[in-house]
Parts: sequence; C-alpha cells; structure tokens
Amino acid sequence: MLINSINKFHKMSRLSKLWGAVGLSLALMLNSGQVTAQDSTAAAGGGPATATPAAAGGGDAEKGKTLFTNNCAQCHAVTDEVVVGPGLKGVQQRTPGKEWLHKWIRNSSALIASGDPYAQQVFNKYQKIQMSSFPNLTDADIDGILAYIDAASAPATAAVGGAGTAQEKGGGGASAENGGASSAGPSELFTFVLVALLVVMLLVLGVLLVIVTILSKAVTPVPVDGTQTPAPFGQRLKEGLTSAFNNSTLRSIVIWIFLLVVTKATLDGAYSVGVQQGYAPKQPIAYSHKLHAGQYKIDCNYCHTGVNKGKSATIPAANVCMNCHGVIKKESPEIQKIYAAIEQNRPIEWVRVHNLPDLAYFNHAQHVNVGNVQCTTCHGEIEKMEVVEQRSSLTMGWCIDCHRKTEVNTKDNAYYDKLVALHRKESKEPLKVANIGGLECSKCHY
Repeated sequence: MLINSINKFHKMSRLSKLWGAVGLSLALMLNSGQVTAQDSTAAAGGGPATATPAAAGGGDAEKGKTLFTNNCAQCHAVTDEVVVGPGLKGVQQRTPGKEWLHKWIRNSSALIASGDPYAQQVFNKYQKIQMSSFPNLTDADIDGILAYIDAASAPATAAVGGAGTAQEKGGGGASAENGGASSAGPSELFTFVLVALLVVMLLVLGVLLVIVTILSKAVTPVPVDGTQTPAPFGQRLKEGLTSAFNNSTLRSIVIWIFLLVVTKATLDGAYSVGVQQGYAPKQPIAYSHKLHAGQYKIDCNYCHTGVNKGKSATIPAANVCMNCHGVIKKESPEIQKIYAAIEQNRPIEWVRVHNLPDLAYFNHAQHVNVGNVQCTTCHGEIEKMEVVEQRSSLTMGWCIDCHRKTEVNTKDNAYYDKLVALHRKESKEPLKVANIGGLECSKCHY
C-alpha cells in the first residue's frame, strides 16, 4: 500500500509540473505582444516668464510672445546673443525711442534710405543684412513684442527663476516627472514579472526533482541476495522522459500550445505589415531639428509653410535655408550642399519619413489650423530629435482612437452651435470628433 501511495504522489507531482508549464506558456503567449509607452506630447517650453500688460508698460506681452516667435525668433534672441541680427535685450534703451522702433520694424529699408544715422549704423554693423519688413504689424502689436522682450530679458526673482529653470530643463514640474516615470513603466514591469516567474519555476522544479529522486530511491526494490544494483538516475530519467513523450495527452497539450503561439505570432506580424514606427532614414543633408527647433526655437511654420494652408506641410525650399545660412556657417560642408543644389538648379532630395497609404486622405490644415492639433501629437517631441524618426504608428486604429478621444473646440464658433445643442439632448459627454462624422469611412477613404 505504501508503494502504491508513493506512486500516486509521483504521478500527481508530474501533473503539477505539467500544468505549471502549461500555465506559464499561456501567460507568456498572452503577454508576448510588444508593450510600448507612447511618448508624451508635452508642448515645448515657452521660455522665460512674461509680465502682465500693465507691468510691461502697456503692451500685451502674451500676444507679443506669439508675434515674436512667429516673426522675429528666427533672426533675434531676447538676450544679448547675436543670431543673425543683434540680441534684443534692452533694445528700447539703446535706440532713439519707441516711435523709431515702430518705423524700423515696419520698414527698415525706408528708414535706412531716408539717411537716419542710427539706422545706417545698425545696417553697416551687421554686414548690411536686409531685415524683413512687417507693414501689417500695428502699434499695439509692436508694443506687445517690445513688452515681451523686456519681460523675457528682465532678471527674475528667486521663486520665479526656480520655476523657470525647472520648465527649461524638464518641460514643467510634475508633468515632466510623471512623464519620465511612465516612459519606463510597462516594459520594465513585464520583464521583472517574467524573470520572477522563471526564478519561481526553477525553484519549484528543483524541489520536485529532489522529491522525485528520493521517492524513486525509496520505491526501487532491493534483492534479498544483494546481487542486483538499482538503475542509475540518468537511465531512470531517460525512461521517464520517453514515457512522457509516448503519452498522447501530453503530446496533444504541447502541440496545441505550439500552434497557439505560432498563430498569435503570425497575427502580430500581419498587423505590423506596413507600419514604419521607428523609421529614421539618413537624409542627403544632416539637418538637426534638435538644434533648429529645440535650441534656437525656430517655429515649425517658418519652414513648413503649408501646414496651416493645405493638405501637405511642405518641405522648405533651399531659399528658406538661405534666409539664415546666407550668412551663418557658410563654410560648413553640409551648408555647401545647399549652395551646390542652388547653383545646379536641382532640388534637395529629402527622404520622406511619415508615409500614409494612397488609400488614406489626410489634411494638415484641417487638423492644425481648424482642430488646433499640435505637431508633437503625431510627430513626437521633434525638438529633441537629432535625426527625425516616425514615433507614432499612424495606423487606422491609431487615428480612430484619436477621433474618439479628442473633444471639438466649439468655443466662440457659431458653426457648431446647432450641433452642440443636438448633442446635449442625447448625451452629457463633451462633443467629440467621432460625434461629428470622425468615424465615417468616407472622411478618409473616397
């Protein structure tokens, strides 16, 4: 009876190992998909804190900040640093006055041609580079720009300075910390759990192996005359494995697990066909977005002029590059490639990074100008990329998920008034893009 009980326990231990292996295989199968953390789409830091209109001497510094970024930041800094033109720190104190600045900003060429001595002095000092004219800027617009320059270049208090430093370095306090924590979360957690499971499994197998060895020795019959010795452990193990392999139930379980794993891997591979996430091709000219959009904070609209007007954001022509590089780093080998393209009257053959299939229609102006979607939402933190890569999957499911989550900005837009009224009769949820036809097939495929 003792031997029968031990044999039953032996069989139960083998079954427990079998089901443990089955459970682990299923867990690995269900979790074998890639676990990726989406890059947070925090907006780029807006620079130093701006003063209120009253503190800035009457100009609207907030509006001035926007105007400065869109019109002036490509050639000027709010500090003493010389970019293309002079640094603008203390510009009101070292020039003839605000009225003179109004004339200079609107039409510097006319002021130089009139014989104004200070205008000619500035023109000659900075290699006679012609400044762009801005006749459409009103007095209030220019006052706002000057107010922003004064506020941005003014020394900050300890508290404000600390906050500003945190924003410049990390993108803004707790948000940056949260973003940093989340970026390392899912994949590391999965790896830790997987390693922990493997360690536990090895420990359990070790304990079971010891128990099986002891019980095998206990049940091995010993002849009375002592002439026959027990079979070696290796031989007994080989016989046990052969017996397990010949077991039809065990073979069926292993085959089904194998088929399930192969099927899932095939489906994952099929879903990833055509997805170029992480694609970062080498360009004909080594252009750094980290330097231009990040360090020098050149606005995306300055180079990609079509993003607010049409379907395509457009690639900048060589003459846009020459607005700065006609003077800056002319000797650089990469800049010389631009000169060569201009002299030979041929386009620069940039390699497209973000591609959509021909069957899908996407309009930049509809999303950027009307929907106020930020560039980083789709392209990632472009201002941190030395080489541009595709960060988002850009799949149909990714787009639809965005349409389901994104709220429509209906504030001060009478076009949506009736739609909002009808929506509120049926739901208390905010009006989403999906509610105004964002999930209709013909919106993107026609």
